[in-house]
Amino acid sequence: MVRGAVERVSRWWLVLEARTLGSHDVAVRRLEVLRVAMMPLGWRCVALYDRREFRFPVPLLWVYASGHADDIGAVVTVRALPGEAWGYFEAGNGRTGFISPCGDVKAAAQALDVLLKHRLFPVREWA
Repeated sequence: MVRGAVERVSRWWLVLEARTLGSHDVAVRRLEVLRVAMMPLGWRCVALYDRREFRFPVPLLWVYASGHADDIGAVVTVRALPGEAWGYFEAGNGRTGFISPCGDVKAAAQALDVLLKHRLFPVREWA
């Protein structure tokens, strides 16, 4: 029984990873929308989309604080979710770095804003 469940999860994981790696243009469009939503909140963004230049298998968006805390930030990518959906994830954390679904970019920008503010000021409550 457990083995069957593990096989089903593994199969879905492979399908989601294949969709993620094969949809570069979809990910770039979604990251660009997030980039535009983050700028009014005061965050700087650097797009790392070109596969040949940066040699990453997926496009990345570096979101960081401007000013004295340039080292505070997050690298965001887009991954496929079940049901033909997409989600924003913090790169490097795999699927455990989930930030928000891509469907509501305003909510995703707010979730990322809270995460980054917590990193800048860990003792304050931002939620």
